[in-house]
Amino acid sequence: MGRLVDGKWIVSSVITSDDSGAYDRVPRSFLGKVEKGTRHPPESGRYHLYVSYACPWAHRTLIYRKLKGLEEHISFSTVSPDMLDDGWVFDPSYAGATKDDFVDFEFLRQVYTKADPNISTTVTVPILWDKKEKTIVNNESSEIIRIFNSSFNELTGNTDDFYPEKYQSEIDQLNKSIYENVNNGVYRSGFAKTQETYDAAVSALFKELDKIENILEGRDFLLGDTLTEADLRLVPTLLRFDIVYFTHFKCNVRRIKDYKNLSRYLKKLYEMPAIKETTNFDHIKRHYHYSHDAINPFRIIPKGPIDII
Repeated sequence: MGRLVDGKWIVSSVITSDDSGAYDRVPRSFLGKVEKGTRHPPESGRYHLYVSYACPWAHRTLIYRKLKGLEEHISFSTVSPDMLDDGWVFDPSYAGATKDDFVDFEFLRQVYTKADPNISTTVTVPILWDKKEKTIVNNESSEIIRIFNSSFNELTGNTDDFYPEKYQSEIDQLNKSIYENVNNGVYRSGFAKTQETYDAAVSALFKELDKIENILEGRDFLLGDTLTEADLRLVPTLLRFDIVYFTHFKCNVRRIKDYKNLSRYLKKLYEMPAIKETTNFDHIKRHYHYSHDAINPFRIIPKGPIDII
Protein backbone atom coordinates (compact mmCIF):
# COMPACT_ATOMS: atom_id res chain seq x y z
CA MET A 1 0.00 0.00 0.00
CA GLY A 2 1.16 3.51 -0.59
CA ARG A 3 0.58 6.82 -2.34
CA LEU A 4 1.99 9.03 -5.05
CA VAL A 5 4.15 11.99 -4.05
CA ASP A 6 5.23 14.23 -6.93
CA GLY A 7 4.57 11.31 -9.25
CA LYS A 8 6.72 8.87 -7.26
CA TRP A 9 5.27 5.82 -5.52
CA ILE A 10 5.86 5.84 -1.76
CA VAL A 11 5.00 2.72 0.23
CA SER A 12 2.95 3.72 3.26
CA SER A 13 -0.13 2.75 5.26
CA VAL A 14 -3.58 3.10 3.73
CA ILE A 15 -4.75 4.41 7.11
CA THR A 16 -4.56 8.21 7.27
CA SER A 17 -5.29 9.69 10.70
CA ASP A 18 -5.68 13.09 12.30
CA ASP A 19 -3.94 14.20 15.50
CA SER A 20 -6.56 12.48 17.68
CA GLY A 21 -6.00 9.09 16.05
CA ALA A 22 -9.28 9.23 14.11
CA TYR A 23 -9.35 8.05 10.52
CA ASP A 24 -9.18 11.01 8.12
CA ARG A 25 -10.20 10.26 4.51
CA VAL A 26 -8.13 12.08 1.89
CA PRO A 27 -10.21 14.13 -0.63
CA ARG A 28 -10.28 12.97 -4.23
CA SER A 29 -8.08 14.62 -6.87
CA PHE A 30 -10.19 14.81 -10.07
CA LEU A 31 -13.68 16.35 -10.09
CA GLY A 32 -14.52 16.84 -13.76
CA LYS A 33 -17.96 16.52 -15.40
CA VAL A 34 -19.27 14.86 -18.55
CA GLU A 35 -21.31 17.55 -20.31
CA LYS A 36 -22.07 18.73 -23.82
CA GLY A 37 -19.78 21.49 -25.04
CA THR A 38 -17.00 20.66 -22.56
CA ARG A 39 -13.71 18.81 -22.75
CA HIS A 40 -15.61 15.64 -21.79
CA PRO A 41 -18.83 15.37 -23.85
CA PRO A 42 -21.13 12.34 -23.58
CA GLU A 43 -20.12 9.83 -26.28
CA SER A 44 -20.49 6.09 -26.62
CA GLY A 45 -17.23 4.18 -26.15
CA ARG A 46 -15.29 7.23 -25.00
CA TYR A 47 -15.10 6.48 -21.28
CA HIS A 48 -13.56 3.67 -19.24
CA LEU A 49 -14.27 2.86 -15.60
CA TYR A 50 -11.58 1.49 -13.28
CA VAL A 51 -13.00 -0.31 -10.24
CA SER A 52 -12.47 -2.89 -7.55
CA TYR A 53 -15.26 -5.35 -6.76
CA ALA A 54 -14.12 -5.16 -3.15
CA CYS A 55 -14.53 -1.39 -2.80
CA PRO A 56 -17.96 -0.06 -1.75
CA TRP A 57 -17.33 3.31 -3.40
CA ALA A 58 -16.51 1.65 -6.71
CA HIS A 59 -19.46 -0.74 -6.32
CA ARG A 60 -21.83 2.25 -6.51
CA THR A 61 -20.57 3.09 -9.98
CA LEU A 62 -20.95 -0.49 -11.25
CA ILE A 63 -24.54 -0.55 -9.99
CA TYR A 64 -25.32 2.71 -11.77
CA ARG A 65 -23.57 1.57 -14.95
CA LYS A 66 -25.97 -1.38 -15.09
CA LEU A 67 -29.11 0.44 -13.93
CA LYS A 68 -28.64 3.21 -16.48
CA GLY A 69 -27.97 0.95 -19.46
CA LEU A 70 -24.36 2.09 -19.85
CA GLU A 71 -22.71 -1.31 -20.20
CA GLU A 72 -22.46 -1.05 -24.01
CA HIS A 73 -21.15 2.52 -23.80
CA ILE A 74 -18.68 2.56 -20.88
CA SER A 75 -16.08 -0.22 -20.61
CA PHE A 76 -14.48 -1.19 -17.32
CA SER A 77 -11.50 -2.96 -15.75
CA THR A 78 -11.32 -4.34 -12.23
CA VAL A 79 -8.19 -4.76 -10.12
CA SER A 80 -7.18 -7.75 -8.02
CA PRO A 81 -8.57 -7.72 -4.47
CA ASP A 82 -5.04 -7.93 -3.05
CA MET A 83 -3.75 -4.43 -2.30
CA LEU A 84 -0.19 -4.74 -0.98
CA ASP A 85 3.00 -2.66 -1.37
CA ASP A 86 2.19 -1.80 -4.99
CA GLY A 87 -1.35 -0.74 -4.16
CA TRP A 88 -4.12 -1.80 -6.53
CA VAL A 89 -2.79 -4.03 -9.34
CA PHE A 90 -4.24 -5.60 -12.48
CA ASP A 91 -3.89 -9.37 -12.18
CA PRO A 92 -6.27 -11.47 -14.28
CA SER A 93 -4.89 -14.64 -12.69
CA TYR A 94 -7.16 -13.89 -9.72
CA ALA A 95 -10.69 -15.05 -10.60
CA GLY A 96 -12.92 -12.11 -11.44
CA ALA A 97 -10.08 -9.60 -11.84
CA THR A 98 -9.04 -8.30 -15.25
CA LYS A 99 -6.05 -6.86 -16.97
CA ASP A 100 -6.16 -3.16 -17.82
CA ASP A 101 -8.29 -3.59 -20.92
CA PHE A 102 -7.57 -0.14 -22.27
CA VAL A 103 -3.96 0.99 -21.65
CA ASP A 104 -2.53 -2.35 -20.42
CA PHE A 105 -1.05 -0.87 -17.26
CA GLU A 106 0.16 -3.19 -14.51
CA PHE A 107 -0.57 -0.88 -11.57
CA LEU A 108 -3.52 1.43 -10.97
CA ARG A 109 -1.12 4.22 -10.01
CA GLN A 110 -0.03 4.33 -13.66
CA VAL A 111 -3.51 5.58 -14.56
CA TYR A 112 -2.95 8.54 -12.23
CA THR A 113 0.54 9.36 -13.49
CA LYS A 114 -0.67 9.09 -17.08
CA ALA A 115 -3.16 11.85 -16.24
CA ASP A 116 -0.58 13.88 -14.29
CA PRO A 117 3.09 12.72 -14.17
CA ASN A 118 3.79 14.86 -11.08
CA ILE A 119 0.65 14.13 -9.10
CA SER A 120 0.55 13.76 -5.31
CA THR A 121 -2.47 11.66 -4.33
CA THR A 122 -3.79 8.48 -2.84
CA VAL A 123 -4.48 5.88 -5.55
CA THR A 124 -8.13 4.97 -5.26
CA VAL A 125 -11.03 3.49 -7.21
CA PRO A 126 -13.34 4.26 -8.91
CA ILE A 127 -11.79 6.25 -11.76
CA LEU A 128 -13.67 7.52 -14.80
CA TRP A 129 -11.15 7.79 -17.66
CA ASP A 130 -11.53 9.71 -20.93
CA LYS A 131 -9.96 7.60 -23.72
CA LYS A 132 -9.75 10.49 -26.20
CA GLU A 133 -8.26 13.05 -23.84
CA LYS A 134 -6.15 10.36 -22.13
CA THR A 135 -6.89 11.69 -18.68
CA ILE A 136 -9.01 11.14 -15.59
CA VAL A 137 -12.38 12.86 -15.61
CA ASN A 138 -13.37 12.09 -12.03
CA ASN A 139 -12.35 9.80 -9.17
CA GLU A 140 -15.07 10.74 -6.65
CA SER A 141 -17.74 8.04 -6.58
CA SER A 142 -20.56 10.34 -5.46
CA GLU A 143 -19.93 12.54 -8.51
CA ILE A 144 -19.44 9.66 -10.96
CA ILE A 145 -22.87 8.24 -10.09
CA ARG A 146 -24.43 11.66 -10.70
CA ILE A 147 -22.70 11.71 -14.10
CA PHE A 148 -24.09 8.25 -14.86
CA ASN A 149 -27.54 9.26 -13.60
CA SER A 150 -28.12 11.94 -16.23
CA SER A 151 -25.21 12.77 -18.54
CA PHE A 152 -25.78 9.89 -20.99
CA ASN A 153 -29.60 9.90 -21.07
CA GLU A 154 -29.85 11.11 -24.66
CA LEU A 155 -27.38 8.43 -25.75
CA THR A 156 -29.10 5.51 -23.99
CA GLY A 157 -32.73 6.65 -23.89
CA ASN A 158 -32.72 5.61 -20.22
CA THR A 159 -34.31 8.44 -18.25
CA ASP A 160 -34.56 6.65 -14.88
CA ASP A 161 -33.72 9.33 -12.32
CA PHE A 162 -32.33 8.32 -8.94
CA TYR A 163 -31.87 11.93 -7.88
CA PRO A 164 -35.28 13.42 -8.74
CA GLU A 165 -35.72 17.11 -8.07
CA LYS A 166 -38.67 16.68 -5.71
CA TYR A 167 -36.58 14.47 -3.38
CA GLN A 168 -33.19 16.14 -3.65
CA SER A 169 -33.31 17.89 -0.28
CA GLU A 170 -34.29 14.66 1.51
CA ILE A 171 -31.70 12.62 -0.41
CA ASP A 172 -28.98 15.14 0.44
CA GLN A 173 -29.85 14.98 4.14
CA LEU A 174 -29.83 11.18 4.14
CA ASN A 175 -26.58 11.06 2.17
CA LYS A 176 -24.85 13.39 4.63
CA SER A 177 -25.71 11.49 7.79
CA ILE A 178 -25.29 8.05 6.21
CA TYR A 179 -21.92 8.96 4.69
CA GLU A 180 -20.54 10.41 7.93
CA ASN A 181 -21.79 7.67 10.23
CA VAL A 182 -22.18 4.52 8.11
CA ASN A 183 -20.33 4.61 4.76
CA ASN A 184 -17.29 6.28 6.30
CA GLY A 185 -18.24 5.33 9.86
CA VAL A 186 -17.21 1.70 9.39
CA TYR A 187 -13.75 2.88 8.29
CA ARG A 188 -13.55 5.36 11.18
CA SER A 189 -14.28 2.42 13.49
CA GLY A 190 -11.91 -0.04 11.86
CA PHE A 191 -9.03 2.37 11.30
CA ALA A 192 -9.24 4.15 14.67
CA LYS A 193 -5.93 4.31 16.52
CA THR A 194 -7.26 5.10 19.99
CA GLN A 195 -10.02 3.65 22.14
CA GLU A 196 -11.69 7.04 22.33
CA THR A 197 -11.92 7.54 18.57
CA TYR A 198 -13.12 3.97 18.07
CA ASP A 199 -15.81 4.33 20.74
CA ALA A 200 -17.06 7.57 19.21
CA ALA A 201 -17.16 6.15 15.68
CA VAL A 202 -18.84 2.85 16.51
CA SER A 203 -21.43 4.57 18.71
CA ALA A 204 -22.31 6.98 15.90
CA LEU A 205 -22.45 4.09 13.45
CA PHE A 206 -25.03 2.10 15.41
CA LYS A 207 -27.02 5.17 16.33
CA GLU A 208 -27.38 5.85 12.61
CA LEU A 209 -28.24 2.22 11.80
CA ASP A 210 -30.91 2.31 14.51
CA LYS A 211 -32.29 5.48 12.93
CA ILE A 212 -32.37 3.87 9.47
CA GLU A 213 -34.10 0.82 10.95
CA ASN A 214 -36.88 3.11 12.19
CA ILE A 215 -37.09 4.97 8.86
CA LEU A 216 -37.62 1.65 7.05
CA GLU A 217 -40.59 0.59 9.19
CA GLY A 218 -43.37 -0.07 6.68
CA ARG A 219 -41.22 1.13 3.75
CA ASP A 220 -39.46 -0.61 0.88
CA PHE A 221 -36.88 2.17 0.48
CA LEU A 222 -35.53 5.11 2.45
CA LEU A 223 -38.01 7.43 0.75
CA GLY A 224 -41.01 5.14 0.77
CA ASP A 225 -41.72 3.32 -2.48
CA THR A 226 -39.10 5.14 -4.57
CA LEU A 227 -35.58 3.77 -5.14
CA THR A 228 -33.17 6.72 -4.98
CA GLU A 229 -29.50 7.58 -4.83
CA ALA A 230 -29.68 7.40 -1.03
CA ASP A 231 -30.46 3.67 -1.20
CA LEU A 232 -27.82 3.05 -3.86
CA ARG A 233 -25.13 4.77 -1.78
CA LEU A 234 -26.07 2.81 1.35
CA VAL A 235 -26.43 -0.72 -0.04
CA PRO A 236 -22.73 -1.38 -0.87
CA THR A 237 -21.84 -0.74 2.79
CA LEU A 238 -24.66 -2.97 4.05
CA LEU A 239 -23.55 -5.79 1.72
CA ARG A 240 -20.09 -5.70 3.29
CA PHE A 241 -21.22 -5.31 6.88
CA ASP A 242 -21.78 -8.83 8.20
CA ILE A 243 -19.08 -10.42 6.05
CA VAL A 244 -16.31 -7.90 6.85
CA TYR A 245 -17.08 -4.85 8.97
CA PHE A 246 -18.70 -6.76 11.85
CA THR A 247 -15.46 -8.59 12.69
CA HIS A 248 -12.60 -7.00 10.74
CA PHE A 249 -13.56 -3.40 11.63
CA LYS A 250 -14.91 -4.29 15.11
CA CYS A 251 -18.40 -3.07 14.21
CA ASN A 252 -19.80 -5.92 16.28
CA VAL A 253 -22.60 -4.42 18.34
CA ARG A 254 -25.19 -5.92 15.96
CA ARG A 255 -25.22 -7.50 12.51
CA ILE A 256 -27.46 -6.29 9.72
CA LYS A 257 -29.15 -9.70 10.09
CA ASP A 258 -30.15 -8.66 13.60
CA TYR A 259 -32.25 -5.76 12.33
CA LYS A 260 -35.76 -6.66 11.14
CA ASN A 261 -36.18 -3.84 8.65
CA LEU A 262 -32.59 -3.39 7.51
CA SER A 263 -32.20 -7.10 6.79
CA ARG A 264 -35.48 -7.18 4.83
CA TYR A 265 -34.43 -4.06 2.91
CA LEU A 266 -31.00 -5.49 2.08
CA LYS A 267 -32.48 -8.75 0.80
CA LYS A 268 -34.89 -6.84 -1.45
CA LEU A 269 -32.13 -4.65 -2.88
CA TYR A 270 -29.76 -7.58 -3.37
CA GLU A 271 -32.31 -9.33 -5.59
CA MET A 272 -32.06 -6.47 -8.11
CA PRO A 273 -29.85 -7.71 -11.00
CA ALA A 274 -27.86 -4.45 -11.05
CA ILE A 275 -26.82 -5.08 -7.45
CA LYS A 276 -26.59 -8.87 -7.33
CA GLU A 277 -24.60 -9.17 -10.56
CA THR A 278 -22.08 -6.52 -9.50
CA THR A 279 -21.46 -8.00 -6.03
CA ASN A 280 -18.44 -10.27 -5.61
CA PHE A 281 -18.28 -11.56 -2.04
CA ASP A 282 -15.01 -13.40 -2.63
CA HIS A 283 -13.25 -10.16 -3.65
CA ILE A 284 -14.81 -8.34 -0.71
CA LYS A 285 -13.71 -10.84 1.94
CA ARG A 286 -10.30 -11.38 0.38
CA HIS A 287 -9.44 -7.69 -0.01
CA TYR A 288 -10.15 -6.53 3.51
CA HIS A 289 -8.61 -9.45 5.36
CA TYR A 290 -5.61 -9.87 3.06
CA SER A 291 -4.72 -6.23 2.43
CA HIS A 292 -5.01 -4.57 5.84
CA ASP A 293 -1.91 -5.97 7.52
CA ALA A 294 -2.12 -3.39 10.33
CA ILE A 295 -5.40 -5.06 11.37
CA ASN A 296 -4.77 -8.65 10.23
CA PRO A 297 -0.96 -9.07 10.05
CA PHE A 298 -1.08 -12.82 9.28
CA ARG A 299 -3.60 -12.30 6.46
CA ILE A 300 -5.86 -15.12 7.65
CA ILE A 301 -9.11 -15.23 5.67
CA PRO A 302 -12.07 -16.33 7.84
CA LYS A 303 -14.31 -19.20 6.72
CA GLY A 304 -17.62 -17.54 7.58
CA PRO A 305 -20.18 -16.30 7.59
CA ILE A 306 -22.02 -19.03 5.67
CA ASP A 307 -25.26 -17.09 5.15
CA ILE A 308 -24.22 -13.64 3.94
CA ILE A 309 -27.59 -12.12 3.02
